[in-house]
Amino acid sequence: MADVSRETPSTPDAARRAFPSERLELAERYATILATDGVVRGLIGPREAPRLWERHLLNCAAVEALVPRGSTVCDVGSGAGLPGLVLAIARPDLEVELVEPLLRRTTFLSETVAALGLANVTVTRGRAEDVHGVRRFEAVTSRAVAPLARLLEWSMPLVAPEGVLLAMKGSSAADEIEAASETLADLDCAGPEIAQVGDPDGPSTTRVVRVRWADPTRVAWPEPTGSPKRHRTTSKSRATSKRRRPS
Repeated sequence: MADVSRETPSTPDAARRAFPSERLELAERYATILATDGVVRGLIGPREAPRLWERHLLNCAAVEALVPRGSTVCDVGSGAGLPGLVLAIARPDLEVELVEPLLRRTTFLSETVAALGLANVTVTRGRAEDVHGVRRFEAVTSRAVAPLARLLEWSMPLVAPEGVLLAMKGSSAADEIEAASETLADLDCAGPEIAQVGDPDGPSTTRVVRVRWADPTRVAWPEPTGSPKRHRTTSKSRATSKRRRPS
């Protein structure tokens, strides 16, 4: 642990611009957890520790610019909490649910949420499909989870009619959108947008693929549990909703 802790990065000036002053200490504590316990438990690679702020925390914090105030957020495949925990730290107005199937990761997430005292975060162990028909969110986020076509099938059923999917992507974003054209049409999604967000004075910007429903009044996915059904699921959407993530 001592060897790892020496790799804990110092707080860059860009972090002081990315996080509210009253939340910066929480971000610094989270960075320390990632650089120490996160590395020891295999959630962050040892070589990532010195560049946590640039490659991970600031990269994720930039996404908050695309999330409306007071939103409910579902972070799919949250892993070590990126970007979900970062958003919860930067934006206490958000209600964030971290969805992650692996026990060792959800254990880490739950312990980190408790250590940071984040009352606006819930940790759920399971796949995105396990939340289908249970709840919808105003924003569904993800980072390095899957190619866009597959991610759409997992995530769009969680997006509220007026909500948005925010998928952090790299330089292949345009290619992934093209490859997902059939899935986008099958799910009745609007045309995706690629947003560039981030501190103009920071080390880099963040590329986010933003996807909404084509017609919010005709979203065909099942209503959340306990809600009255307003639209009947079509045969096409039933077939699509049965597609499962490979084991």
